[in-house]
Amino acid sequence: MKEKKFITCDGNYAAAHIAYMFSEVAAIYPITPSSPMAEHVDEWVAQGKKNIFGQTVNVVEMQSEAGAAGAFHGSLQAGALTTTFTASQGLLLMLPNMYKVAGELLPGVFHVSARAIASQALSIFGDHQDVMSARMTGCVMLAAGSVQEVADLTPVSHLAAIKGRLPFINFFDGFRTSHEIQKVEVLDYEDYASLVDMEALQEFRNRALSPNHPVTRGTAQNSDIYFQTREASNKFYNDIIPIVEEYMAKMEEKTGRSYGLFNYYGAEDAKEIIVAMGSVTEAIEETIDELNARGEKYGLVKVHLFRPFSTEHFLKAIPATAEKICVMDRTKEPGSIGEPLYLDVRTAFYEKENRPVIVGGRYGLASKDVTPTHIKAIFDNLKKEDAKNNFTVGIEDDVTNTSIPVEDELRVLTPGTVRCKFWGLGSDGTVGANKQAIKIIGENTDKYVQAYFAYDSKKSGGATMSHLRFGDQPIRSTYLIDEADYIGCHVQAYVNQYDVLKGLRKGGNFVLNCIWTEEELESKLPAKMKRFIAENEINLYTINATKIATEIGLGRRINMIMQSAFFKLAEIIPEDEAKDYLKASIKKAYGKKGDKVVNMNFEAVERGMNSLVKINVPASWKDAEDAEVVETKKVTDFVKNIMNPMNALEGDKLPVSAFNGIEDGTFPAGTAAYEKRGIASEVPEWETAKCIQCNQCAFVCPHACIRPVLVSDEELANAPEGFETKKATGKALAGLNYRIQVSTLDCTGCANCVDICPAPGKALKMEPLATQTEKEIPNWDFAVSEKVAYKGDLTPGKTVKDSQFKTPLIEFSGACAGCGETAYIKLVTQLFGDRMMIANATGCSSIWGGSAPSTPYTTNHEGKGPAWANSLFEDNAEFGYGMFLAVNQMRSNIAMNMEALLETSIAEEYKETFRNWIANKENGELSKVYSAEVEAILDNNNVEDAKALELLAEINNRRDYLVKRSQWILGGDGWAYDIGYGGLDHVLASGDNVNVLVFDTEIYSNTGGQSSKSTPIAAMAKFAASGKKSAKKNLGRMMMSYGNVYVAQVAIGADKNQVVKAMLEAEAHDGPSIIIAYSTCISHGLKKGMGFSIRNMDEAVKAGYWHLYRFNPSLKEQGKNPFVLDSKEPQGSFKDFIMDQVRYSAIAKQYPEEAEELLSMYNPNVKYIYQGTENDFAALKEKGLEGYVFLMDADTDLGMFVNKDDAKIYYFHPSGYLELAE
Repeated sequence: MKEKKFITCDGNYAAAHIAYMFSEVAAIYPITPSSPMAEHVDEWVAQGKKNIFGQTVNVVEMQSEAGAAGAFHGSLQAGALTTTFTASQGLLLMLPNMYKVAGELLPGVFHVSARAIASQALSIFGDHQDVMSARMTGCVMLAAGSVQEVADLTPVSHLAAIKGRLPFINFFDGFRTSHEIQKVEVLDYEDYASLVDMEALQEFRNRALSPNHPVTRGTAQNSDIYFQTREASNKFYNDIIPIVEEYMAKMEEKTGRSYGLFNYYGAEDAKEIIVAMGSVTEAIEETIDELNARGEKYGLVKVHLFRPFSTEHFLKAIPATAEKICVMDRTKEPGSIGEPLYLDVRTAFYEKENRPVIVGGRYGLASKDVTPTHIKAIFDNLKKEDAKNNFTVGIEDDVTNTSIPVEDELRVLTPGTVRCKFWGLGSDGTVGANKQAIKIIGENTDKYVQAYFAYDSKKSGGATMSHLRFGDQPIRSTYLIDEADYIGCHVQAYVNQYDVLKGLRKGGNFVLNCIWTEEELESKLPAKMKRFIAENEINLYTINATKIATEIGLGRRINMIMQSAFFKLAEIIPEDEAKDYLKASIKKAYGKKGDKVVNMNFEAVERGMNSLVKINVPASWKDAEDAEVVETKKVTDFVKNIMNPMNALEGDKLPVSAFNGIEDGTFPAGTAAYEKRGIASEVPEWETAKCIQCNQCAFVCPHACIRPVLVSDEELANAPEGFETKKATGKALAGLNYRIQVSTLDCTGCANCVDICPAPGKALKMEPLATQTEKEIPNWDFAVSEKVAYKGDLTPGKTVKDSQFKTPLIEFSGACAGCGETAYIKLVTQLFGDRMMIANATGCSSIWGGSAPSTPYTTNHEGKGPAWANSLFEDNAEFGYGMFLAVNQMRSNIAMNMEALLETSIAEEYKETFRNWIANKENGELSKVYSAEVEAILDNNNVEDAKALELLAEINNRRDYLVKRSQWILGGDGWAYDIGYGGLDHVLASGDNVNVLVFDTEIYSNTGGQSSKSTPIAAMAKFAASGKKSAKKNLGRMMMSYGNVYVAQVAIGADKNQVVKAMLEAEAHDGPSIIIAYSTCISHGLKKGMGFSIRNMDEAVKAGYWHLYRFNPSLKEQGKNPFVLDSKEPQGSFKDFIMDQVRYSAIAKQYPEEAEELLSMYNPNVKYIYQGTENDFAALKEKGLEGYVFLMDADTDLGMFVNKDDAKIYYFHPSGYLELAE
């Protein structure tokens, strides 16, 4: 008998592994949580991996899911087996083509990691809302409930599609299955290949479009035949049922695992039965075993083939003894009498006599955990005489009372299973280390393994929770660990923020990474934790992994140290073996980063095992008393009742009534200021004497955590002790005192402020957080309190320094430490925030800008600030344009009524005010002045004329629109260059006064770093594993072609004054504007680290990699060249710059031949830079090129300047520079 082949992987990998074998073309586009499937396929292509046809798959990344579906459709029509991977909104964009491929009987496969749909809010987490929206398309729908089922049923989708001539949606639960790592069995390629119906495949090829036997497809039909042709395909849906069954049987022959269209599990004579599909079925099976062992008779029908729904097969799966059935749906259809699976089951029994009682319920939306306790509650409800129908479980609905009670806790303990939980900080490597650990154990022992990872909504820097199980039997616990044998906490601040020991069993192990000595634990650990440790005989260990990582040179990355400590204590593998396996995994994971990185991690393994400190727990800890909590700050009801529980990871307990009044998804502004996460290990300390008061540190701070403060002598007298200041410099600030203030608990410790400080000897230095909080927390609280008057209007605020005296109206976002995006929008809010409207494309900027419950956009001293909203990924420009149109219409109505008022008999002084408002309606700052005068009239006037009073009332109804709003449209390059480009182009072409800010990271940052059309040639990114082969799209140049669009390209680390100028000019421009901002990203892999992300922008410009310019159409009206080149001739080494980023250097290590070819397309000896059109000769004079003739090849977009006198030729590249041809 053939030896079984196991791999340790997640559901996405399992699906991609199979899809690769059966696919010839893959049309892809990134979306969470399905992107890893496409990434794996792209990586395998780069590695030269072959499918069952002996070829590498032809992978193409499209500009959107709609584009991917179109390419998918076209590829199938041309005769290639084609697949795609998607979820959520992406699946919705594919719906039109799903109807087409189903109607045209094409055998493609859509692999879907099922996910929630954005409605009142976006959620990236899993449920069945997306796939249920596709159930009417005609695609066959096959569901898998575990990683093993994904491995076993994905071949069925591909094989049955070929034989049955129908497209399949092969789906499984997003995150719970897509990202859960399990040890699963897979077959060899030849086993899968042997199952293909080669005759059916050849028939598919024969039907493909070809000029050798031409046909016409996709005709327009009228009422005479459309209905009949729609019904003509019915037989294929009838035939697909036995075909799916046939391939399930063939997979059973190969694997020994039995699959049916519907699988029954439980007591043969069960009376109460649950019907469900997806990952919950695993937990239901586990729960049934436990409850039936206690004497119950419960059962489960697991749905695999959802469409077409075979009533015959379904009814056969139901035991004859069944009296009650509960159908569980992981979706919600507002207004329906029931959810889809429930309605199918009801319909299946409709014509049956003595049919059982059938009720339905909803569960687990957006990956809400479903535990054995909840499943027991479902059975408890079902057993009741009056079993509740259309119920919910897992939440408390105290508004419409849909929820069923959850009374008894049920924990299922599987003998031999070890359960471990790890608390980490996003980007500290904890999740990666645990993935490594699970693979080491899965691949080197006979144990079964499971890993699942839970995250908060922050980018890197948020809380991560890793749930690992190791056992001697297959693990079916598809829910978070509720009882643990081992808990590791990698962030010492968490002991005061979260209940990190929740669920740790008596006698379990707790490992805490901290800088505290054994003696200091007495005062540092909260009393609740000390009591739990003592009462439950917890084995407590500490390790100072932060210090060790710093000494080794690993910076913040403590993952390998903590992983090594885990292997020592867990004793799942002998210590010496664990060391060997860890070191082998290090070589594999970090080999491409060089020997230095490998050796540092080797040292981390050794020191992690040898640095654990066993703490002797004092008996007195049992009686530890909680410190008295003194409420020093006022908090809003929202913060107290919603935000604080959510931040303590207790949001699951919030009842529905908590959201009364905000049912539409509205959240108050400025809640991020209440978080005070304290996640930095070190924060900046201000050295008063060295400071030159340039405010550059505040200017570049990604999180608005460091600010200049101006106080009068009177205010200073009330300041806390230690609030040091120096005399403020500058005429406008005479008599004031100056200070740089840090919010230590909001700082992420990136240290960019220290790096860019231009003061001799640096006026900032990084110090341990613990040394700063006692002094600086009161200082910060004072600096931002009402005790210090606002002084941002003492200067015009139009310089780098002066702009920073204005309150930033975005603060403490969830962005990564050192994020290159946030400083740009912070500056925009300082300049225009009190009248801003923001439409934000889905992506990094919407996640750090608006993840519940933390809202970083805030208000100023007058209660004004940016109004922010997120629609979707693909339509953001249109969404923002819609905002502009609405505001414009409201303000036009005001102007119309003011014009009418001028014809009435009101006082002349009133008329003068209205004339001034009308004349300055489109001037942002002046409209504020005259709007205030208008409001004064509205609030207090002596008008008696009835018509005038009516007009004033109309204006008053719209008084919120008096001040000219500054409409901003924000998003990343994935939006602006790809999925949203069509809308962006249309909105900018409208000529209307909207402002666009593009955070150009040159990748899809939010979904994990996939290639976009902004990604430069030769860069390694996901979906471009061996380096991008095409050049970066020149978005700025394209927008300049309209002539009336203000265009700027900026880099905040390179020329701060230019950024300020560009923003002021863009907003002042009476027409559309776009600012393209170079934004360093953690995915670039800066070798210096994100503490140098601002400096990296400067290096990009100096090396000629990124160019600074402004194209101002108003200059044209003045007879000037509208194009101004702000960056100087490159001086730095181009090659050194790009090779200092892993996204480029990794290509050279992994694909040296391709790297040489790709990188040669970049000329490091860039001599001259030129942007604009061939007619902009004025721009050339500065470069001494006025005598040159410009020749352009319209096909290639390449051009050259030729001077017959000296025969020099300069090539013009689409990326926007001239190089001297040697």
